[in-house]
Amino acid sequence: MSERILYYATNRKHEGDRWKPTGYGTKFSDDGLENLRFGKVTVSADEAKVTKFASSDIGKIGTGDGEAMSKYFTGVAGSADIRAFEESIDPKIADTAQDAKLGSAAMFSEMKSIMMDATDVLVYIHGFNVSWRSAVGSALGLQEMLRQCKSADPGQNVALVLFTWPSDGKALPFVSYKSDRTESKASGYAFARGLLKLRDFLMKLKHTLPPDQLCKQNIHLLCHSMGNYVLQNSLRRLYDFTPGSALPRIFEHLFLCAPDIDDDVFEAGKPMAMLSEITAHVTIYYNREDKALHISDYTKGNPDRLGTNGASHPQLLHNKIHQVDCTPVVDKGFTEHSYYLSGNVCADIRKSIDEIPQDGNRPWRQATHQANAWVMKSDK
Repeated sequence: MSERILYYATNRKHEGDRWKPTGYGTKFSDDGLENLRFGKVTVSADEAKVTKFASSDIGKIGTGDGEAMSKYFTGVAGSADIRAFEESIDPKIADTAQDAKLGSAAMFSEMKSIMMDATDVLVYIHGFNVSWRSAVGSALGLQEMLRQCKSADPGQNVALVLFTWPSDGKALPFVSYKSDRTESKASGYAFARGLLKLRDFLMKLKHTLPPDQLCKQNIHLLCHSMGNYVLQNSLRRLYDFTPGSALPRIFEHLFLCAPDIDDDVFEAGKPMAMLSEITAHVTIYYNREDKALHISDYTKGNPDRLGTNGASHPQLLHNKIHQVDCTPVVDKGFTEHSYYLSGNVCADIRKSIDEIPQDGNRPWRQATHQANAWVMKSDK
């Protein structure tokens, strides 16, 4: 057995002790929907099983069974050691106006130490109908798939930070979807608060440390399904608390996987028109046969989803934004909507983390007639 560590931030209500909880539930924190806890989860994993899942060849989705990996880590998450970083703050006073012990600063400091050892950080926001344990399992599964990817740069590592919001985690298609939609919107404000804390931490490092003490690594963001709606709602709040007219550049790559948001969301006057300001690159991964998003279209009264056919007017996209049609490599079942865990898609994400250009060494992609657009090629 060996240990795996996952860092997290959450606005869920803790279960048990505040600083050493047994888990987190389906409601917002008692301290307010924008209140965040920062911490880390440690699990014991069977190394042989993890290696087996990472090397499995299960057909169209390439090397690595991300579904099995995620389910395995969801199981072991039940006995995880969970530690929240302790803090002492007055919620009625701005963080910058008090002598406070901040959990965010403690976690960011640990992450800086990890990043100094050639490690990029990927922030991960899960989607609809996800419990605390499932969120931890998916995050650990994704972290392992990216680390053990065969095409990865051996000199570059990846560590995940999970942002988990109070998704119902219940299979009640109509009731829980509406509840999660409301809670994901509110959680966007909490996520923005976390980004502002990160912005301030990074700016302090930049202005107080000599260049040789900076890690020179990148921070990325991956949003799955309704997690993209969390991001969408964070942008307005981020803008409200940012001096000047432009948002802070925080991320290197932003991966929008099976995004459950409107397909015109990047156009002028729309909620994510300013998304390109916070990142250097954006990649949209979509599946034309994603049944979960078809249900979102037709039974929830939503407009066409970005995760079904990509952007409605691709010619209007910012040149930072790229699109990848994953339909040919997606199997039926779990991976139909969660294909970001599959072998080929994880390999593609890892190439971006390793700073391979979008038109670089990615043999599983084929360019289309549209600019900045590719389609995955089936390897079987």
